[in-house]
Amino acid sequence: MDFTKAAELLAICEAGGIPISQAMLDREVLFLKKDIGTAVSQMEHSYTIMKDAVHSAITEDIRSIGGLIGGEAKKLDAYRQAQPKPLCGPVISKAIAYAMGVLEVNASMGLIVAAPTAGSSGVVPGVFVALQEEYGFSDEEMVKALFNAGAIGYLITRNATVAGAEGGCQAEVGAASAMAASAATELLGGTPSQCMSAAATAITNILGLVCDPIAGLVEAPCQKRNAMGASNAIVAAQITLAGVGNLLPLDEVIDVMYTVGKSIPFELRETALGGVAASPTGCALQKRIFG
Repeated sequence: MDFTKAAELLAICEAGGIPISQAMLDREVLFLKKDIGTAVSQMEHSYTIMKDAVHSAITEDIRSIGGLIGGEAKKLDAYRQAQPKPLCGPVISKAIAYAMGVLEVNASMGLIVAAPTAGSSGVVPGVFVALQEEYGFSDEEMVKALFNAGAIGYLITRNATVAGAEGGCQAEVGAASAMAASAATELLGGTPSQCMSAAATAITNILGLVCDPIAGLVEAPCQKRNAMGASNAIVAAQITLAGVGNLLPLDEVIDVMYTVGKSIPFELRETALGGVAASPTGCALQKRIFG
């Protein structure tokens, strides 16, 4: 029942006629010695934290520790509600506002779920809460989908990395986007094979994305990249559900992401020595914050 590769996971799903979420839940029970009730209860708790972070960001006045972000989610949500037809449509408009909001909560030392990392913690909640609100999915369905997302995250951590310091932002927001894309695909009726195709598409779209946090803080440009990761996940899911597959299998895409990550210069891997962090304005902001 164990799997370390996407191909192995797909074989388990197809042999048993089960979705990725069920295969991951079965693995949790078997290898972590949990009963089903405990595993589901823990995931329910995680989803509650995700929803709380989303809603606190759009209802409260939040300011990050570094002062670079705060209030953006409320502005986006207000703009969405004021438009008869928001530019990005209802799902993506909500997803990007919610994703950015979770980063505000994280940067203000609030409670979030690092899925898979704190720097990419807005992607999965942004997509999940937006989909639940727009499609009316139950909490039970959303929690089940989190096991799907967890399976993709596990495969990436097992065979590559989700650390920006090791693989750039493609490893953080890229992994989160793949997790959300796969889960969204399952929620909307996609097969395990389609889930993996959506995850592969999401990663491919973000290959090479660098990690260059201004002043070394997980605030900017991280917040807007979470919005991009959320929208990318939804785009990847829709492409896949329309019947457009990915040329490379997920295992190969994960390997490629790892290879690309290792080739990114260290200045562009969370050191704040390159990219926007090294720009004149980025350096001025760093000096303003830290003196």
